[in-house]
Amino acid sequence: MTAEKKLTELKLRLAEVSDLNNAQAVLGWDQSTFMPSGGAAARGRQMATLAKLSQEKFIDPEIGRLLDDLRPFEESLPFDSDEASLIRVTRRAYVRATKVPPEFVARMSAHSAESYQAWTEARPANDFAKVSAYLEKTLDLSREMADYFPGYEHIADPLIDFADYGMRASTVRSVFAELREQLVPIAQAITSQPPAEDAFLKQAFAEDGQIAFSSEVIKRLGFDYNRGRQDKSPHPFTTSFSMNDVRITTRVQENDLGDCLFSMIHEAGHGMYEQGVNPAYEGTPLANGTSAGVHESQSRLWENVVGRSRGFWEFFYPELQKTFPHLMAVPLDAFYRAINKVQRSLIRTDADEVTYNLHVMLRFDFELQLLEGKLAIKDLPAAWHARFETDFGIRAPDDRDGCLQDVHWFAGIIGGMFQGYTLGNILGAQFYAEALKVHPGIPEEMKQGKFDNLHTWLKENIYFPGSKYTAPELVERITGGGIQIAPYIHYLRTKYSEIYSL
Repeated sequence: MTAEKKLTELKLRLAEVSDLNNAQAVLGWDQSTFMPSGGAAARGRQMATLAKLSQEKFIDPEIGRLLDDLRPFEESLPFDSDEASLIRVTRRAYVRATKVPPEFVARMSAHSAESYQAWTEARPANDFAKVSAYLEKTLDLSREMADYFPGYEHIADPLIDFADYGMRASTVRSVFAELREQLVPIAQAITSQPPAEDAFLKQAFAEDGQIAFSSEVIKRLGFDYNRGRQDKSPHPFTTSFSMNDVRITTRVQENDLGDCLFSMIHEAGHGMYEQGVNPAYEGTPLANGTSAGVHESQSRLWENVVGRSRGFWEFFYPELQKTFPHLMAVPLDAFYRAINKVQRSLIRTDADEVTYNLHVMLRFDFELQLLEGKLAIKDLPAAWHARFETDFGIRAPDDRDGCLQDVHWFAGIIGGMFQGYTLGNILGAQFYAEALKVHPGIPEEMKQGKFDNLHTWLKENIYFPGSKYTAPELVERITGGGIQIAPYIHYLRTKYSEIYSL
């Protein structure tokens, strides 16, 4: 069999794995949007079956033989050719997958589905006891997952590597320490000043009006509704069943204008990434984002760098005022300050750009402590309140706005779940700075409601390659260097010096 035929055979086998994974994603999306709560047990079993089948198909020894046979062909091609990249990326995923038994994958999938359902009931009820046993099991499973990859420096390393390939706990700690040193003085300087007035954002805003306006915004940004859909869920997320079927969700509070709007822009950033991958990669491991950090760079870039910019609102604010006439009395300057209000707050997803990363660092530290055995699940609520009071100077009134607020630990693993958000903030600023070098008129274009140049640059440089390159390789290709916090700090200082006295 020629190398070309072997590559075709490999693609056919990978497409079967992709179909199973996408079928599982459909079930997961349905559980978070329309499934009745009574279906949780059966849904967990169904998702476990698909996860096990997918794992068994992917670690089939025949795929390993094909990859071995294709090595000379791969080495004969340029590093960045599609064929060489597919073989290289598949081999990396295959080697990692073969270390994890299908039986474990099934157990993990079934547990995650059950745990998620329990969380959807526990958080509104402020009932940590309802999910503590699930969280105990999640922690056990997370440690078991890490132990399939012996030789790690820190038990979190394999779990972080799943989300951000090549990253370790020590690397993340180093980046976070450097960033924290820069961020804390900025946050303290701003929060010591009188806060921006934002009561007008907490008025009554009808749900249908919020969703209609937000939908028009993301459509103009570039989210393709012919290949995507938007619904509601308890915690906003993005998933895709193919490049032509990308689903995003939001949540709506009728007394908080920003929740629906900015979460939709955030998820649309993820969605545009998924929609922008090279169509030729469909059904292969290349048809994914590079890493959690790079994926978050897009959601955070669109949500904050674009969606909270003054130029953006010079165009959209008159339209928002038409949708909600009670904003007619609110000047653009006041609205702009309000949506960029910096304050010590309880909820990560509602946090401003300056304090947001402190929320991530807190969660990352807790993940490491839990995995190390230095913190027990039963002590998590009290530890959360104590650490939050130390870091933010405020205390959550309950667990609902404490350790129950994020879905991640209740629908996945403990370890590697949060660092991508901060890495995304850093990378988003780096990528945006590079886009401005090519298209310096982007800020002025935003004032006219034009986002094509930015969207096209991002698509060509980040979306289209899919997971062809690792995050460090992609950053090197785009910026000529590695991850740097300087552009992000420059962005924050420049923007917030215009709003506050720094």
